[in-house]
Amino acid sequence: MLRARERLSQQTLAHMWNALIDHEPTGQILTAWIAKEELRTLLACAREQQPRSVISHRLFRFHSWCANSDIPELATLAETIDAWWPETLAFITTQITNARTEGTNRLIKDVARVAFGFRNLTNQRRRVRLACTHQTINFVA
Repeated sequence: MLRARERLSQQTLAHMWNALIDHEPTGQILTAWIAKEELRTLLACAREQQPRSVISHRLFRFHSWCANSDIPELATLAETIDAWWPETLAFITTQITNARTEGTNRLIKDVARVAFGFRNLTNQRRRVRLACTHQTINFVA
């Protein structure tokens, strides 16, 4: 279930598919797995550098699958993708993210949490800089 479709052999895929059909009467797990694969196909447009027409088609397929599934969690997932679509499309078309900024912000918050009650702002800045860059700065007093 967690493995990507392209990493499954035909035999493994058939075994998984048949087991889900035979042992899961609602079909929700198989439906959710297909939705995951549709979303992966959409996000693969970034790696494949697909034109906007292909991106739009894959987005439509994903939304259609989620809308027709009658599973509330998939509807919520589709709404979340829709809400973040401008940012997602920017990543797919440019392959530029703000992941480095988000990671730096997380490090700063972690350092601030560990140093709770630190009174010297200069030392606090030094701790943040050391955590983020692993470089020290010698301040002249």
